[in-house]
Amino acid sequence: MTELTKTLELKLVEPNAHKRRKLRETREAYQHALQDAFNQNCTTQTEANDVVVTYNLSGYAKNALKQYVPQLTTTYNAGDLHDDHPVRFTNEGLRLDHKPENAIEWYVKIPHHEDYHLWMPAQPNPEQRDWLEALNAGDAEMGESRLFERNGTWYLHVTATRDVEEPSEVSAEERTPIGVDIGEASLVTVCHRDDYGSPTAPELWADEGKTVRRLRKTYFTAKRRLQTRGSERIAESFGDDLWNQIDDVFHRVTRDVVEYAESVENPVLVLEDLTYIRESMDYGVYMNRRLHGWGFAKLHAQIRYKAVEKGIPVETVNPRNTSRECHACGEVGYRPRQATFRCTNDACWMGEYQADVNGAINIADRYLSGESHSREHTDGDDSAEDGGRLTAPQDTQADAETQQETLGTYAS
Repeated sequence: MTELTKTLELKLVEPNAHKRRKLRETREAYQHALQDAFNQNCTTQTEANDVVVTYNLSGYAKNALKQYVPQLTTTYNAGDLHDDHPVRFTNEGLRLDHKPENAIEWYVKIPHHEDYHLWMPAQPNPEQRDWLEALNAGDAEMGESRLFERNGTWYLHVTATRDVEEPSEVSAEERTPIGVDIGEASLVTVCHRDDYGSPTAPELWADEGKTVRRLRKTYFTAKRRLQTRGSERIAESFGDDLWNQIDDVFHRVTRDVVEYAESVENPVLVLEDLTYIRESMDYGVYMNRRLHGWGFAKLHAQIRYKAVEKGIPVETVNPRNTSRECHACGEVGYRPRQATFRCTNDACWMGEYQADVNGAINIADRYLSGESHSREHTDGDDSAEDGGRLTAPQDTQADAETQQETLGTYAS
């Protein structure tokens, strides 16, 4: 077994006036305590404790602050604070209750201060139901949680850790590499070679790519118009709905990718290393904006944690020229059309080939060439954005933005 960590999202059912006031009191007290400890440059838990102990907060929030403030001042070397940090609680602070007979099944106890707690009905992300049940049954361990309000809605993000199946004990040479090409035309393309070395069973999610392109175009167009009219809050709310739709597409496709891998004997999913992708993008301002916002990191991270849950290993390779080389002869070719790759080697049998499938095969072949490497980290950073450790990412745009606001420019 191996240990997997994931961030679970609970959307709190709209609270009544009393509970809303209590939640905001907790947030305001936390913000003041955080700012106070940060301004006093607390670099140790003892120093932070001397500051936050006087605030009207639960011990779970104070303990989280004692751990977090020294990280901000030393590890992250933050220069200033965002004014809307989520409220953090240590792992002992929350309690879940499951009432499957009720219309709203899940309830969570949120600490307000030392002698007062708020029981709140909550709606979990449907994709994470098994994780919540594992937490409730004691089969997963609860970690730190974060409470925040976004556009009038309260959310709770809970870190959970559980054991998952170990990858099968086979050598790298015995594995079947499956190349995963992420692009703009086909959202994801996968392919592998059969026992004779021929590309086989390619699968493309082209319709999903069209859907995401349409949603993103709608978002950027509407956002510009609404911002011109001064309707910032409407623009944010409208964007949230579209990003949630994109999230749904991402989850569905990445689940299908892992199911594809399960159908292959001794699979290993091979992804392009995002470190090099980000550095090599230079297609002009318009295309750079589209590609940088395309969701490479999110798709990578979702594939990673879903694969790990199934015991399927994931490796990364340098993406240089994977879309430009011919998988048959290695010659650098070109794309006369978005979906077509043309080899320029007259002696090559291939001529033209489906471009995304060609890229996926090249990605898989780089694993066989021995240049693949696991993106393991030793600095404790498990953010999804760098395609890093095999830990789960934030599952929604909301959580990704919240972490970015929390760590500022030092969040990867």
